[in-house]
Amino acid sequence: MSTEEPTTAPLADVPPAPVPTGSRLDDWWLRLMATPARERAWRWGGPIAVTLLAAVLRLVNLGHPHSLVFDETFYVKDAWTTWNLGYEATWPADADTRFNAGETDIFQTMGSFAVHPPLGKWIIGLGMELFGPGDSTGWRISVAVAGILLVLLTTLIAVKLTRSTLLGVIAGFLLAIDGHAIVMSRVGILDGLSSLFLLLGFGAVLLDRGWHERRLGEAVTRAREAGREPTWGPAVWWRPWVLAAAVAFGAASSVKWSGLYFLAAFGVYLVVVDALARRRLGLPFWFSSAVLKQGPVTAVLLIPLAVATYLTTWIGWFATTGGMYRTWAQTSGGEWTGALSWVPLAVQNFWHLEVAIYQYHVGENSPHPYQANPLTWLFLIRPTQMYVSQVDDSVCGGTTCYENITSIANPIIWWCATAALFYLVYRLVRRREWQVGLVLMGMVAGYLPWLMYTGRTVFQFYTIAFEPYMILGLTMVIGLALGSRADPRPQRTRALAVVGAFLVVCVLVSAWFYPVWVGMPVPAWFLSLHYWLPSWR
Repeated sequence: MSTEEPTTAPLADVPPAPVPTGSRLDDWWLRLMATPARERAWRWGGPIAVTLLAAVLRLVNLGHPHSLVFDETFYVKDAWTTWNLGYEATWPADADTRFNAGETDIFQTMGSFAVHPPLGKWIIGLGMELFGPGDSTGWRISVAVAGILLVLLTTLIAVKLTRSTLLGVIAGFLLAIDGHAIVMSRVGILDGLSSLFLLLGFGAVLLDRGWHERRLGEAVTRAREAGREPTWGPAVWWRPWVLAAAVAFGAASSVKWSGLYFLAAFGVYLVVVDALARRRLGLPFWFSSAVLKQGPVTAVLLIPLAVATYLTTWIGWFATTGGMYRTWAQTSGGEWTGALSWVPLAVQNFWHLEVAIYQYHVGENSPHPYQANPLTWLFLIRPTQMYVSQVDDSVCGGTTCYENITSIANPIIWWCATAALFYLVYRLVRRREWQVGLVLMGMVAGYLPWLMYTGRTVFQFYTIAFEPYMILGLTMVIGLALGSRADPRPQRTRALAVVGAFLVVCVLVSAWFYPVWVGMPVPAWFLSLHYWLPSWR
């Protein structure tokens, strides 16, 4: 027997075979995106595709029903008087029936008490002017366009936050097919308009983050190169995205006052982000300089422009004399005296109107069958039924038949988004990722203030103001679940399969609920199958 050493290397010295990474789908996608032109087509085509999907779901048969739905009785009619008179005016007692029948110019000239600012009504009125006030599509077209743009903007913001076109498209897709977003785009009320302006402000804050950090860093670098060690750092005055955010949040507040929560919350957020940027640059007095130096500058950039935007939307009220309380000081003897006697009467009258609106909002607690405590909003306990009508049984093959519009979210999307938010709170504490913090700030501004009003009469449909941030949070968690192409092939393949299955389930559930989102005639037994919880009835 030979005692010579084997001529082959021992197994321990053989380099291990490379572990395959990615999936076959990844391989196919890389081949498909092999040229810059195809990459550009995907970067633009993906967002455009989900926006077109949103347009179809929101615009098809938009004029149905040809009847004022839920709070359209206020906002559509107020929009038409605002467009014609410059202010909200009163209507006859039987106005809804006559308005539905095409008698749209029966409004009076006496001002009516409107509890929301006028911008949303100006926008709805524009659609009515374009399509005609007797066309129910015209009542809703402005809100529908806002809902379509909300999907596009959510997609673009998700791309910016995640640096992934795929995740951006997933975010837009989820919002496009969600029932709450669909209904709030197909009914002529204010909340969908407010949501769009709020998201525009959010996007501006996102863009300012990089803009401000770059210019702050450049200023500190120049000072150090000149031999000066800055202790506080500079105040950055030129922040165009903060100005854009001021206009957007001011416009949102001009639709509904709840926009003020976003203005306040993201004003604080800008100061916090500035402080952290100064700390990363090694400035000794990073906190003091952010609060005492840059903070006042940011307030000057943000608040006056937001206030000016708000006041501008009241131009019709100021330019006429018929609006509610427009001549209150002159006719009631309520002129201010003493140190405030110099204030113009128009301003005194405007202040009186604003106080009256505030008192209404804080005191509103009239019972309503569809009111929903804010503590239940994230769990989708009490959705709002916007419209229900029994139609001829022959439409449903001889069985009892209804048309129904319920502003209920796709339950799978909504509940998973809620779970994702709770996970992101944990992740923010553990990892302190700024993208997570920004999305959660949208939830702080849009949801937490309502917890102060659990005794007020409020509704689930208010949640459209923060739904985009729920979708963004869910998309971030989907991104974590997907992993990357560098993951081992079995792991990556399973992740793609799970996420793909989730999206398929979301589509099927949306298809199931779509008839009760758009008022399609359905049998009573079919409608009852959509009441997954007793509180949904």
